[in-house]
Amino acid sequence: MTLDELIIQCKKQDAKAQGELYTMYNRILFAICLRYSPNYAEAEDNLQDAFLTIFKKVEQYNGKGSFEGWIKRVTVNTVLQKYRKQRTFEIVDEGQIVDAEEDPEIESEEIPLDFLLKIVQELPDRYRMVFSLYVMDGYQHKEIAEMLGISDGTSKSNLARARMILKNRIEEYNAQHNT
Repeated sequence: MTLDELIIQCKKQDAKAQGELYTMYNRILFAICLRYSPNYAEAEDNLQDAFLTIFKKVEQYNGKGSFEGWIKRVTVNTVLQKYRKQRTFEIVDEGQIVDAEEDPEIESEEIPLDFLLKIVQELPDRYRMVFSLYVMDGYQHKEIAEMLGISDGTSKSNLARARMILKNRIEEYNAQHNT
């Protein structure tokens, strides 16, 4: 069955088509969920919630743009909506903002991908969300602020703090593994 046929069948709530769509995209969407979730188990829950939302809203997909792009946006929005309800974001005084556009220097050693994923997941929720949206998904601070219900300044500050935490963790890793 082609992707277009799968989408048509999913719009008819066909369970077999939904299963095929799940098989086709679960790995891609799970990677997104891992970036926004504090741990593996919560990422699994978020993936299930995302697919429920996708199947519920598939009628809204009108064929404009890529379907994969659409389901990725639905996934990100589903996960962010969950965290927005938890009020994990703090308001930051604009005077506290560090220059978030300046990347901290990180020694480029061989760092395992699983370690990088682990330290991103260990970031406080507010930092992990902004970091993932800005660095991994390419959103601008204004867009992030709107998505998370925070100010541009809070987005910039949270990104800068996330980068500093990650830089420190990577430096610790390098110190332990390069002695």
